[in-house]
Amino acid sequence: MTATTATPDASTAPARMPAQIPYIIGNEGCERFSFYGMRNILTVFLMTSLLMSVPEELRKGEAKAVFHTFVIGVYFFPLLGGWLSDRFFGKYNTIFWLSLLYCCGHACLAIFENNLRGFYFGLFLISLGSGGIKPLVTSFVGDQFDKSNRSLAQKVYDAFYWIINFGSFFASLLMPVLLKQFGASVAFGVPGVLMALATLIFWSGRKTYVHVPPRGANPHSFLKVVWTALKAGGLGLAVAALGVLGAVVSLSQIGSLGFVAAVCLALVLVMGFGGVGASLQLDRARGVHPDEAVDGVRAVLRVLVLFALVTPFWSLFDQKASTWVLQADQMAKPEWFQSSMMQALNPALVMILIPFNNLVLYPLLERAGVKVTALRRMGAGIALAGAAWIVAGMLQLWLDAGDTVSIVWQMLPYALLTLGEVLVSATGLEFAYSQAPLAMKGTIMSFWNLSVTVGNLWVLLSNVSVKSPTALAAIQSTGYSETACLMFFFAGFALVAALLFALAARRYPLQDNYRG
Repeated sequence: MTATTATPDASTAPARMPAQIPYIIGNEGCERFSFYGMRNILTVFLMTSLLMSVPEELRKGEAKAVFHTFVIGVYFFPLLGGWLSDRFFGKYNTIFWLSLLYCCGHACLAIFENNLRGFYFGLFLISLGSGGIKPLVTSFVGDQFDKSNRSLAQKVYDAFYWIINFGSFFASLLMPVLLKQFGASVAFGVPGVLMALATLIFWSGRKTYVHVPPRGANPHSFLKVVWTALKAGGLGLAVAALGVLGAVVSLSQIGSLGFVAAVCLALVLVMGFGGVGASLQLDRARGVHPDEAVDGVRAVLRVLVLFALVTPFWSLFDQKASTWVLQADQMAKPEWFQSSMMQALNPALVMILIPFNNLVLYPLLERAGVKVTALRRMGAGIALAGAAWIVAGMLQLWLDAGDTVSIVWQMLPYALLTLGEVLVSATGLEFAYSQAPLAMKGTIMSFWNLSVTVGNLWVLLSNVSVKSPTALAAIQSTGYSETACLMFFFAGFALVAALLFALAARRYPLQDNYRG
């Protein structure tokens, strides 16, 4: 492992920013441009080109299903990336090689614009590459810090999130124009060029990074400790068995739920019930595994309770690129303005809100006697997302009444959702890293990203459920449209989650797991 030798007065010296951080920030800016560039035009491209063979009345639902299935893949593959990094290759090598696959995925989108299988294979490669590197880049940032300069880490994570949105802002404005003026090959090819540049920037800093070596085969890994606790039998094993039974039932419903939704739901049930079961009798793993490993697993399981309560936020947030784009299609706007361009407002607001929060809002709250903790930020962010969807639902009612609604009105829900995003996502990156035991950084960052997969799973399940005769009858009885009812449902979903998050956060013991 590469590290800087401390001087005798290191404890009193001012914290210094690691010199290698600009390479990682530059890589992330280009990579996020490439990802959001293709993602923000995906729904529109599917609706207007690739899915034209699908009957018009079914095309909107099919486009949303493809989009959220892709997002599920992006945030599921962090589990694979984290495992490869921790077990075999280390963070740097895993990031570099998966980035090359990521570039190949962009190439497939540009080449196979009229070939359904080729295009979907490109989406698979992008989800594998983008998802695989996602937990590693954020934890790689944390690896560059130690206890002497950890006070700068949250600033860097904020800067990290700022550059993500810098790339997203220009991608959101430029890509819809390129798609309309030059076609899909150019619109999907440009993000590929930016991803190649991102890989080159990351490679250029290879000699300056702190490299934490892979652990190799670990007899005291998270999963092995959990399995030892469950093997002891008792109530914990019975609870885990319920999860396996639920997974079997979920897999039997592939025909009605769809393959991706059924498989993801099965995995969530196994992990959720297995985690609860293990937590009930984790002390039974002591003796077989060292106390440090058992305590580390307990710390991770505590964090996972909070991550589970963040999943409704992602259900709402990721639909801005599907449900809100389709809503924007119904709104009055200038002829040159594309519906998907509205998404540029989100990163633009992020770039304003991050410095505003750190320089103005948080200091004001501190002076008013309100301690701005990471958990309070995240709980408030989930609630703000719920408020945003109440506003979006009101706009939908306005549209359903046949009135002309200017797209300018969509700025209000975007502003509320973006403030919620800054409070949840930017804060959550540093929080997840700081709470993970040193041996489980990759694991915890993978679970943080998996919360996004689960959030998008709720979207797929809700889209399936709303088609049932019972649900359709209930919606019809309200007099509201299916879209409006779903919007209010998701708003309530987030507000309940925010309340539960606040209750759980009050009992959560904060950790400080940075390198010494």
